[in-house]
Amino acid sequence: MMPLLFGPIPSRRLGRSLGINNIPSKVCSYSCVYCHLGKTDYISLKRRSFFSPDKIYKETTKRIQQLQNANKIINYITFVPDGEPTIDINLGNTIDILKEFGIKIAVITNSSLIWVKAVQEDLMKADWVSIKIDSTIENIWKKINGPHGFLMLKRIIQGIEEFALNFKGILVTETMLVNNVNDNLDSVFKTSEFIKYINPEKAYILVPTRPPAENWVKIPDNKQLNEAYQIFNELNINTELLIRDEGTDFTFTSEAEKELLSILSVHPMRLEAIEMFLSNLNIGRNIIDELIDKSILKEVQYSGNTFFIKNAKANN
Repeated sequence: MMPLLFGPIPSRRLGRSLGINNIPSKVCSYSCVYCHLGKTDYISLKRRSFFSPDKIYKETTKRIQQLQNANKIINYITFVPDGEPTIDINLGNTIDILKEFGIKIAVITNSSLIWVKAVQEDLMKADWVSIKIDSTIENIWKKINGPHGFLMLKRIIQGIEEFALNFKGILVTETMLVNNVNDNLDSVFKTSEFIKYINPEKAYILVPTRPPAENWVKIPDNKQLNEAYQIFNELNINTELLIRDEGTDFTFTSEAEKELLSILSVHPMRLEAIEMFLSNLNIGRNIIDELIDKSILKEVQYSGNTFFIKNAKANN
């Protein structure tokens, strides 16, 4: 059974984020080439119920109590599952009941369903929403995001415009740049023009810092990244480059293996983060070796770093 919650994990945008995993593994409307969770198993647009808001509320209550007892800080409760969060038809209701904790609510969405009025209404309830805009050029969008065949980029763009006009919380955008896919000047310029038009509080330019779904995916070179940043900056867009990993400050409580697997189910960790995690619990590397021997974890190399990922085929 996949964990409904994970973390808090260190977030480059939100501080310490307690993740809500409201979608089963790899149920998504996209199959992005850079996804660190691998290729999408079930590509879908149908909104339906996966986990009841009451169940998520009870699990969140328990986790927050554990963290408070351990004097751990939570800056945001974040819907960032290993699928697209807006496919969950209970998203809005779940946000409503989680507001009881007095902690800000964030949703990180790929924007694919934002043209649906009910999805817009659900997202309006959040305090902070991140929307994905990797390219506004259709053939590039299809190559990098691998959308469901029913999706139309024009409709998504219109939905983003409507949502941005009416949303009262903090709106940010994220654009993941992949070498020789969407880092060319034409794509970056058209993307930046659209982002300027919707006027988010901040636009993030990211690169794939974790092992991607497709092994040919590479980080753009420094020249391309600098040009992209300058294009955004010249349009007076509040822009930030996110080209480093999140760090090693992962939260743990008492059950090391359970905590570790809950994070690794949705968030690959670098060797340094794993070592820090285990050091804080005075536990040796043998727990990792045992999980690898049982084919529960995989060790992979990417961009000069060693990562540990939960094997998607492993049973809990």
